[in-house]
Amino acid sequence: MSTLVWFNGEIHAAHDPVVTALDRGLLVGDGVFDTCVVVGGRPFALRRHLARLEHSASLAGLPRPPIDVITQAALDLAGRLDGATGRLRVTWTAGAAEGGPARGESSPTLLLTAEAEAVPHPAPGTAPGRVRTALVVVPWVRNERSPLVGVKSTSYAENVLSLEYARSHGGTEAALGNTRGELCEGSWSNLFIEADGELLTPPLTSGCLAGVTRELVLEWGAAAGLPVREETIPMERFAATPHAAVTSATRGIVPVDTIDGRQLPAGPVTLQMQAVFAERVSEDLDP
Repeated sequence: MSTLVWFNGEIHAAHDPVVTALDRGLLVGDGVFDTCVVVGGRPFALRRHLARLEHSASLAGLPRPPIDVITQAALDLAGRLDGATGRLRVTWTAGAAEGGPARGESSPTLLLTAEAEAVPHPAPGTAPGRVRTALVVVPWVRNERSPLVGVKSTSYAENVLSLEYARSHGGTEAALGNTRGELCEGSWSNLFIEADGELLTPPLTSGCLAGVTRELVLEWGAAAGLPVREETIPMERFAATPHAAVTSATRGIVPVDTIDGRQLPAGPVTLQMQAVFAERVSEDLDP
Protein backbone atom coordinates (compact mmCIF):
# COMPACT_ATOMS: atom_id res chain seq x y z
CA MET A 1 0.00 0.00 0.00
CA SER A 2 1.24 3.50 -0.77
CA THR A 3 -0.06 6.72 0.78
CA LEU A 4 0.35 10.26 -0.49
CA VAL A 5 -0.48 13.54 1.25
CA TRP A 6 -1.41 16.89 -0.31
CA PHE A 7 -0.85 20.00 1.82
CA ASN A 8 -0.45 23.64 0.74
CA GLY A 9 -0.12 22.67 -2.91
CA GLU A 10 2.67 20.14 -2.39
CA ILE A 11 2.77 16.34 -2.34
CA HIS A 12 4.27 14.76 0.76
CA ALA A 13 5.05 11.25 1.96
CA ALA A 14 2.68 9.71 4.48
CA HIS A 15 4.77 10.45 7.59
CA ASP A 16 5.98 13.94 6.71
CA PRO A 17 5.03 16.49 9.42
CA VAL A 18 2.63 18.93 7.77
CA VAL A 19 -0.03 19.97 10.30
CA THR A 20 0.66 22.00 13.44
CA ALA A 21 0.14 20.35 16.82
CA LEU A 22 -2.23 23.23 17.64
CA ASP A 23 -4.70 22.41 14.87
CA ARG A 24 -8.26 22.34 16.22
CA GLY A 25 -9.07 19.30 14.11
CA LEU A 26 -6.49 17.43 16.20
CA LEU A 27 -7.17 19.04 19.57
CA VAL A 28 -10.97 19.15 19.69
CA GLY A 29 -12.18 17.43 16.52
CA ASP A 30 -13.25 20.77 15.04
CA GLY A 31 -13.35 19.78 11.38
CA VAL A 32 -15.11 17.88 8.66
CA PHE A 33 -14.01 15.32 6.10
CA ASP A 34 -15.18 13.18 3.22
CA THR A 35 -13.87 9.98 1.67
CA CYS A 36 -14.34 8.49 -1.78
CA VAL A 37 -13.05 5.40 -3.55
CA VAL A 38 -10.56 5.65 -6.41
CA VAL A 39 -11.51 3.61 -9.47
CA GLY A 40 -9.34 3.48 -12.58
CA GLY A 41 -7.09 6.19 -11.19
CA ARG A 42 -10.00 8.60 -10.68
CA PRO A 43 -12.02 9.55 -7.57
CA PHE A 44 -15.54 8.13 -7.87
CA ALA A 45 -18.46 10.58 -7.47
CA LEU A 46 -16.05 13.36 -6.53
CA ARG A 47 -18.50 16.20 -7.16
CA ARG A 48 -21.09 14.64 -4.85
CA HIS A 49 -18.53 14.03 -2.11
CA LEU A 50 -17.27 17.60 -2.30
CA ALA A 51 -20.84 18.91 -2.24
CA ARG A 52 -21.35 16.96 1.00
CA LEU A 53 -18.04 18.31 2.36
CA GLU A 54 -19.27 21.83 1.64
CA HIS A 55 -22.60 21.05 3.33
CA SER A 56 -20.85 19.59 6.37
CA ALA A 57 -18.65 22.70 6.65
CA SER A 58 -21.68 24.97 6.47
CA LEU A 59 -23.55 23.06 9.19
CA ALA A 60 -20.42 23.03 11.37
CA GLY A 61 -19.93 26.78 11.00
CA LEU A 62 -16.66 26.44 9.10
CA PRO A 63 -15.66 28.57 6.11
CA ARG A 64 -16.55 27.27 2.66
CA PRO A 65 -13.88 24.84 1.41
CA PRO A 66 -12.08 25.82 -1.82
CA ILE A 67 -13.82 23.28 -4.05
CA ASP A 68 -11.80 24.07 -7.20
CA VAL A 69 -8.49 23.65 -5.35
CA ILE A 70 -9.67 20.41 -3.76
CA THR A 71 -10.88 19.03 -7.09
CA GLN A 72 -7.53 19.58 -8.77
CA ALA A 73 -5.61 18.18 -5.79
CA ALA A 74 -7.86 15.11 -5.65
CA LEU A 75 -7.42 14.36 -9.35
CA ASP A 76 -3.66 14.84 -9.02
CA LEU A 77 -3.36 12.54 -6.01
CA ALA A 78 -5.57 9.82 -7.50
CA GLY A 79 -3.51 9.84 -10.68
CA ARG A 80 -0.25 9.42 -8.76
CA LEU A 81 -1.27 6.29 -6.83
CA ASP A 82 0.58 3.03 -7.35
CA GLY A 83 -2.31 1.12 -8.89
CA ALA A 84 -5.71 2.09 -10.20
CA THR A 85 -7.75 1.50 -7.04
CA GLY A 86 -7.73 2.96 -3.55
CA ARG A 87 -9.37 5.64 -1.46
CA LEU A 88 -9.05 9.39 -1.09
CA ARG A 89 -9.88 11.57 1.91
CA VAL A 90 -10.34 15.34 2.15
CA THR A 91 -10.06 16.93 5.62
CA TRP A 92 -11.03 20.56 6.36
CA THR A 93 -10.53 21.88 9.89
CA ALA A 94 -10.89 25.17 11.77
CA GLY A 95 -7.10 25.58 11.77
CA ALA A 96 -4.63 26.34 14.54
CA ALA A 97 -6.00 27.06 18.00
CA GLU A 98 -5.48 30.50 19.51
CA GLY A 99 -6.01 29.26 23.06
CA GLY A 100 -9.16 28.14 24.85
CA PRO A 101 -12.16 26.30 23.43
CA ALA A 102 -13.39 29.11 21.15
CA ARG A 103 -12.34 29.39 17.53
CA GLY A 104 -9.81 32.08 16.74
CA GLU A 105 -8.99 33.96 13.57
CA SER A 106 -6.63 31.36 12.13
CA SER A 107 -6.97 30.07 8.60
CA PRO A 108 -8.59 26.65 8.08
CA THR A 109 -6.45 23.62 7.38
CA LEU A 110 -6.90 21.66 4.15
CA LEU A 111 -5.39 18.21 3.89
CA LEU A 112 -5.87 15.44 1.32
CA THR A 113 -4.62 11.86 1.62
CA ALA A 114 -4.77 9.08 -0.94
CA GLU A 115 -3.81 5.45 -0.51
CA ALA A 116 -3.58 2.70 -3.06
CA GLU A 117 -4.89 -0.68 -2.07
CA ALA A 118 -6.39 -3.86 -3.40
CA VAL A 119 -10.03 -3.02 -2.72
CA PRO A 120 -12.48 -5.98 -2.45
CA HIS A 121 -14.34 -5.03 -5.65
CA PRO A 122 -13.13 -3.89 -9.08
CA ALA A 123 -15.84 -1.21 -8.78
CA PRO A 124 -18.16 -0.26 -5.91
CA GLY A 125 -21.04 -2.68 -5.61
CA THR A 126 -19.71 -5.67 -7.52
CA ALA A 127 -20.14 -9.00 -5.83
CA PRO A 128 -17.45 -11.69 -6.38
CA GLY A 129 -15.17 -12.21 -3.41
CA ARG A 130 -16.90 -9.62 -1.26
CA VAL A 131 -15.97 -9.25 2.38
CA ARG A 132 -18.39 -10.74 4.94
CA THR A 133 -20.73 -8.14 6.45
CA ALA A 134 -21.87 -8.95 9.99
CA LEU A 135 -23.91 -6.30 11.81
CA VAL A 136 -24.03 -5.99 15.59
CA VAL A 137 -26.56 -3.67 17.24
CA VAL A 138 -24.64 -1.56 19.76
CA PRO A 139 -26.03 -0.37 23.12
CA TRP A 140 -25.66 3.33 22.21
CA VAL A 141 -27.90 5.50 20.04
CA ARG A 142 -27.61 8.42 17.67
CA ASN A 143 -29.12 11.71 18.82
CA GLU A 144 -31.25 12.82 15.88
CA ARG A 145 -31.36 16.32 17.42
CA SER A 146 -27.58 16.69 17.76
CA PRO A 147 -25.95 19.79 16.23
CA LEU A 148 -23.75 17.38 14.27
CA VAL A 149 -26.64 15.70 12.42
CA GLY A 150 -25.78 15.79 8.72
CA VAL A 151 -22.13 16.64 9.43
CA LYS A 152 -19.35 14.23 8.49
CA SER A 153 -17.30 15.42 11.43
CA THR A 154 -13.73 14.60 12.42
CA SER A 155 -15.21 14.03 15.92
CA TYR A 156 -15.43 10.31 15.22
CA ALA A 157 -14.91 8.70 18.62
CA GLU A 158 -18.53 7.48 18.83
CA ASN A 159 -18.11 5.67 15.52
CA VAL A 160 -14.78 4.16 16.54
CA LEU A 161 -16.15 2.87 19.84
CA SER A 162 -19.27 1.49 18.13
CA LEU A 163 -17.18 -0.36 15.56
CA GLU A 164 -14.85 -1.75 18.23
CA TYR A 165 -17.89 -2.99 20.17
CA ALA A 166 -19.18 -4.73 17.04
CA ARG A 167 -15.82 -6.34 16.37
CA SER A 168 -15.50 -7.55 19.97
CA HIS A 169 -18.87 -9.27 19.49
CA GLY A 170 -17.95 -11.02 16.25
CA GLY A 171 -19.19 -8.36 13.83
CA THR A 172 -17.65 -6.25 11.10
CA GLU A 173 -19.94 -3.21 11.37
CA ALA A 174 -22.11 -1.60 14.03
CA ALA A 175 -25.82 -0.80 13.68
CA LEU A 176 -27.21 2.15 15.61
CA GLY A 177 -30.74 3.25 16.41
CA ASN A 178 -31.78 6.74 17.45
CA THR A 179 -33.42 8.11 20.59
CA ARG A 180 -36.89 7.31 19.17
CA GLY A 181 -36.13 3.60 18.81
CA GLU A 182 -35.77 3.80 15.02
CA LEU A 183 -33.00 2.43 12.84
CA CYS A 184 -30.48 5.15 12.03
CA GLU A 185 -27.20 4.00 10.41
CA GLY A 186 -24.00 2.02 10.71
CA SER A 187 -20.83 3.37 12.25
CA TRP A 188 -19.26 3.71 8.78
CA SER A 189 -22.21 3.05 6.50
CA ASN A 190 -25.88 3.54 5.71
CA LEU A 191 -28.27 0.65 6.32
CA PHE A 192 -31.10 -0.83 4.28
CA ILE A 193 -33.60 -3.58 4.97
CA GLU A 194 -35.34 -5.64 2.29
CA ALA A 195 -38.85 -6.78 3.15
CA ASP A 196 -42.07 -7.40 1.24
CA GLY A 197 -40.24 -6.93 -2.05
CA GLU A 198 -38.89 -3.45 -1.21
CA LEU A 199 -35.47 -2.09 -0.33
CA LEU A 200 -35.91 0.49 2.44
CA THR A 201 -33.54 2.90 4.19
CA PRO A 202 -34.16 5.30 7.08
CA PRO A 203 -34.95 8.93 6.13
CA LEU A 204 -32.47 11.68 6.98
CA THR A 205 -34.80 12.73 9.82
CA SER A 206 -33.60 9.58 11.61
CA GLY A 207 -30.30 11.40 12.20
CA CYS A 208 -28.32 9.36 9.68
CA LEU A 209 -25.62 10.85 7.48
CA ALA A 210 -26.62 11.53 3.89
CA GLY A 211 -24.31 8.96 2.35
CA VAL A 212 -23.32 9.51 -1.28
CA THR A 213 -23.73 5.80 -2.08
CA ARG A 214 -27.11 5.81 -0.31
CA GLU A 215 -28.12 8.76 -2.49
CA LEU A 216 -27.02 6.98 -5.65
CA VAL A 217 -28.85 3.78 -4.69
CA LEU A 218 -32.07 5.75 -4.21
CA GLU A 219 -31.63 7.63 -7.51
CA TRP A 220 -30.40 4.75 -9.65
CA GLY A 221 -32.83 2.27 -8.13
CA ALA A 222 -35.79 4.52 -8.93
CA ALA A 223 -34.48 5.08 -12.46
CA ALA A 224 -34.24 1.31 -12.96
CA GLY A 225 -37.78 0.77 -11.71
CA LEU A 226 -36.69 -1.00 -8.52
CA PRO A 227 -38.73 -0.58 -5.30
CA VAL A 228 -36.09 1.39 -3.38
CA ARG A 229 -37.19 4.19 -1.04
CA GLU A 230 -36.94 5.84 2.39
CA GLU A 231 -39.09 4.72 5.29
CA THR A 232 -38.93 4.99 9.07
CA ILE A 233 -37.86 1.57 10.39
CA PRO A 234 -38.47 0.63 14.05
CA MET A 235 -35.56 -1.26 15.59
CA GLU A 236 -37.87 -4.23 16.20
CA ARG A 237 -38.52 -4.46 12.46
CA PHE A 238 -34.80 -4.23 11.73
CA ALA A 239 -34.05 -7.05 14.16
CA ALA A 240 -36.53 -9.32 12.35
CA THR A 241 -35.84 -8.29 8.75
CA PRO A 242 -35.38 -11.20 6.32
CA HIS A 243 -32.71 -9.34 4.32
CA ALA A 244 -30.49 -6.30 4.81
CA ALA A 245 -27.77 -4.37 3.03
CA VAL A 246 -25.15 -1.73 3.76
CA THR A 247 -23.91 1.08 1.54
CA SER A 248 -20.68 3.05 1.75
CA ALA A 249 -18.22 4.75 -0.55
CA THR A 250 -15.71 1.93 -0.42
CA ARG A 251 -18.17 -0.98 -0.52
CA GLY A 252 -20.93 0.22 -2.81
CA ILE A 253 -24.00 -1.80 -1.83
CA VAL A 254 -23.49 -5.26 -0.34
CA PRO A 255 -25.84 -7.75 1.37
CA VAL A 256 -25.65 -8.24 5.13
CA ASP A 257 -24.74 -11.79 6.15
CA THR A 258 -25.75 -11.64 9.83
CA ILE A 259 -27.47 -9.34 12.33
CA ASP A 260 -26.45 -10.15 15.92
CA GLY A 261 -25.44 -13.61 14.74
CA ARG A 262 -28.70 -14.36 12.89
CA GLN A 263 -28.00 -15.54 9.35
CA LEU A 264 -29.56 -13.59 6.47
CA PRO A 265 -29.58 -14.61 2.81
CA ALA A 266 -28.96 -11.94 0.20
CA GLY A 267 -32.23 -10.31 -0.85
CA PRO A 268 -33.28 -10.40 -4.52
CA VAL A 269 -33.84 -6.63 -4.74
CA THR A 270 -30.45 -6.03 -3.14
CA LEU A 271 -28.78 -8.23 -5.76
CA GLN A 272 -30.62 -6.44 -8.56
CA MET A 273 -29.58 -3.09 -7.12
CA GLN A 274 -26.00 -4.32 -6.87
CA ALA A 275 -26.00 -5.11 -10.59
CA VAL A 276 -27.54 -1.74 -11.45
CA PHE A 277 -25.00 0.05 -9.29
CA ALA A 278 -22.01 -1.69 -10.86
CA GLU A 279 -23.33 -0.97 -14.36
CA ARG A 280 -23.87 2.72 -13.61
CA VAL A 281 -20.40 3.04 -12.08
CA SER A 282 -18.87 1.56 -15.22
CA GLU A 283 -20.70 4.16 -17.31
CA ASP A 284 -19.77 7.27 -15.32
CA LEU A 285 -17.18 7.74 -12.56
CA ASP A 286 -18.49 11.19 -11.59
CA PRO A 287 -22.29 10.92 -11.70
